Amino acid sequence: MDLKTFGREFWIFGWKQAYACVFGGFLLAIMVLTRYWYPLDSIHRYDFIFLSAILFQLLLLATRLETLRESVVIIVFHLVATLMELFKTSDAIGSWSYPEEYLFGIGNVPLFTGFMYSAVGSYIARVWRIFEFEYSSYPPKWQTLVLVSLIYINFFTHHYLWDIRWLLLLVTAMLFYKTRIFYRVVSTHRSMPILLGWFMVALFIWFAENIATFANVWIYPNQVAEWHMVSLAKLSSWFLLMLLSFVLVSLINNVQIRGKKHVPARQSV
Repeated sequence: MDLKTFGREFWIFGWKQAYACVFGGFLLAIMVLTRYWYPLDSIHRYDFIFLSAILFQLLLLATRLETLRESVVIIVFHLVATLMELFKTSDAIGSWSYPEEYLFGIGNVPLFTGFMYSAVGSYIARVWRIFEFEYSSYPPKWQTLVLVSLIYINFFTHHYLWDIRWLLLLVTAMLFYKTRIFYRVVSTHRSMPILLGWFMVALFIWFAENIATFANVWIYPNQVAEWHMVSLAKLSSWFLLMLLSFVLVSLINNVQIRGKKHVPARQSV
């Protein structure tokens, strides 16, 4: 691939990624903007974020920038995430907290929080469609479902029992170390190891998390008195959440397996 072709594909790749991130980007922008400029006295900031997310979702559906199938993913993620949020923010656990007031919420959880996880699911569903994903050496679906079920359970049980996240990461590596993801930027499919792709997305989420905590959307116990960067150790949690999100999306998307004879090694990265 010559330099001109690389530059063109890199530019298109960036635009497609931005398009896939449109919901997450909007949500993050609203969080940062309202942190520094929020003139409304009649509605709490958290409630404004919640209502804005709903309206933006309706706009995406009305303009067909989002499919009904992708909206189903968002609803499922919202429910799954809210359940976990209720547990994590409970008085007994207190993994993180939401310091501002709200009307639309359950317990210690404002309802806009589910959209933060939905943004991840929305991104995966959209990027899957936009780049026409194909896979090689993808493990059996039942194995991935067992793995992500254990990941979700561990998010709860590690507060009372052993934290097995490192074992789960090891199993993930064993299942997917041969798996490559193929993505079409223009006309030709390129490929990369799927574990690398997940890590890159998890890193991006970690950066977004630092921005969100700096904007006082939520805070960890060590950020109550003064903001500090989120620990790099959180990358393991985001990687596992990334895997959970990916497998959930795979339930409504066809996992297109690419034959070995079609794997162009010279186009790998």
